Amino acid sequence: MIEEFKKFAMRGNVVDLAVGIVIGAAFTAIVNSLVNDMINPLIGAVTGGLDFSSYFLPLSSNVEATNLAEARRQGAVLAWGNFVTMVINFLIVAWALFFVVKGINRLSAKQDEQKPVPEDVQLLTEIRDLLKADRVPGLR
Repeated sequence: MIEEFKKFAMRGNVVDLAVGIVIGAAFTAIVNSLVNDMINPLIGAVTGGLDFSSYFLPLSSNVEATNLAEARRQGAVLAWGNFVTMVINFLIVAWALFFVVKGINRLSAKQDEQKPVPEDVQLLTEIRDLLKADRVPGLR
């Protein structure tokens, strides 16, 4: 059973998934820092001190606090500002991943162009094209 588990754990897909999760976690930390430490302060400076993460809507009459942490201790709140921050995080991650995948696809396409077509594949392609054109002598 241990040997079977080793084979399973060392298969390519499992190792690739593990690497992806670790890199994803590190990338998430970078994006969170980018949003919280760079983008949100810039938005705040442009909008005169606007900080989305601290905005909330009290859902209970007991909530009288002015900051989110204290308001959560007092009762139910709808932390819509925190949600806006998470949406910004998501959009930045999606944007960054789009460019990463685009770059990988471009590199992959260049590698595919550089590979010569094997002779047997080229010959089979020519035969297929002739059959489609119905021009093979002796077949009619």
